[in-house]
Amino acid sequence: MEMFRILSIGLAMIASVLVTEDAAAACRKVMHLAQAYAVCSFDPAISDIRIFHRGRDGLPYGGFESLLRDLRQEGDTLEFAMNGGMYESDLTSVGLLVMDGVERKAIDRGYSWGNFYLKPNGVFFLKDGKAGVLETEAYVDAAINPDFATQSGPMLVIDGALHPAFLPQSDSLQIRNGVGVARDGKAIFAISLERVRFHDFATLFRDELDCPNALFLDGSISSLFSPAMDRYDNVHPMGPIIAVTRKIPGSPD
Repeated sequence: MEMFRILSIGLAMIASVLVTEDAAAACRKVMHLAQAYAVCSFDPAISDIRIFHRGRDGLPYGGFESLLRDLRQEGDTLEFAMNGGMYESDLTSVGLLVMDGVERKAIDRGYSWGNFYLKPNGVFFLKDGKAGVLETEAYVDAAINPDFATQSGPMLVIDGALHPAFLPQSDSLQIRNGVGVARDGKAIFAISLERVRFHDFATLFRDELDCPNALFLDGSISSLFSPAMDRYDNVHPMGPIIAVTRKIPGSPD
């Protein structure tokens, strides 16, 4: 715990640039069914939302700190970041991973155990300034060539319906994070601030955040980087990272 505190303080110091008014407005605390969530919303038409995985050294970032260091060398900083999909022991993605229009890992349509394979699973993608979440087979049928994409599972909400496996009285309570796309086109990221069941997490996206489609990203390793909310999580390794970046004031374009 002491090491986590030191690492978090170091990460906060690296990120010590002024929080913009827009960044502060993007993230908020939301109460749903008497449970608390951190929710951050971004318009992909005006926010630089990207998916990151490997750094300048060719190795997976594994966390927000190394990503932030790389970005600063380019005159950028993080406005927001969240773990962006499930990964193997070597931090490679379990399923589809597309970055800058290049497919780094093929889509996984197979069957196995674990949350990723609790069908239907799905894909979060970015294309030409728009964000989307689609169930995996629908994504394949749509033949999308995204700028960025990450696959995870299970889907939380599919065309307005909750995943059929979710139980309202389930006793499986975990910290959870996910992403949805609201009817107005905004990408909405949420992480629970306490342990919640899948069913309640899904209704957050459907009923509170107006997302007809939403995707689970992960459970116990769920991590958030948000200076606006004073969150600099740095305790769990991670594979893909979804991030919103911006230029450091005074840096060349």
